Amino acid sequence: MRQSLFIAVLCAAPGLGVARSADHTFTGEIMDSQCAQMGSHDNMMKSEGAKNAKECAIACVKSGGKYALYDPAGKRAYQLDNQKKARDYAGQKVTITGTLESGGDSIHVTGVQPGS
Repeated sequence: MRQSLFIAVLCAAPGLGVARSADHTFTGEIMDSQCAQMGSHDNMMKSEGAKNAKECAIACVKSGGKYALYDPAGKRAYQLDNQKKARDYAGQKVTITGTLESGGDSIHVTGVQPGS
């Protein structure tokens, strides 16, 4: 009897005490990590010869950067775990649905929608 109860508790344990954060929305612009840290594409556009934010972000990622979300209201840059989803929106204002990771500077992306 005790052994059966113990096994039943172990089987149920993975769901106990493990609270997953609910998805939140984050708004901003999909930039490359370098420009996001500066809060602007201005400097990099000149050095990369880019004509717009999309060209700049793509060129900077090709040079070793990563796609990031820059929130101009909070003046914060967030790393994005799903680079493929972010690439489709390079240089655009978006709303990202996802979970802020424990360190507070990275978002686990579950969805991306074009912003206004």
